[in-house]
Amino acid sequence: MPHVISTLCTREGDCVEVCPVDCIVPGDKNDPVWGKYFYIDPDTCIDCGACVPVCPPQAIFPLEELPPGHEADAEMNARYFREGPGYWDFNLEEQRRPR
Repeated sequence: MPHVISTLCTREGDCVEVCPVDCIVPGDKNDPVWGKYFYIDPDTCIDCGACVPVCPPQAIFPLEELPPGHEADAEMNARYFREGPGYWDFNLEEQRRPR
């Protein structure tokens, strides 16, 4: 079961730095459709959980542990890679929330 970034995401970006398979991608912050969150590719995620403890807003969950009201977030992550921009060459510092 892959992990899922929920709509609790605040674009901190720490998750990207620890992912061993590079399956976490930010939506371009200037994209009106995808720019609010970071996304996990469910087909690439190895379910290691490295991203969970480094997420400041605690927005990442194993699929089966998504909190009530966030069930649609799993499909949102999958859609980003299936129908949205998917993988792209991004500068993490430009895409993360200013610190």
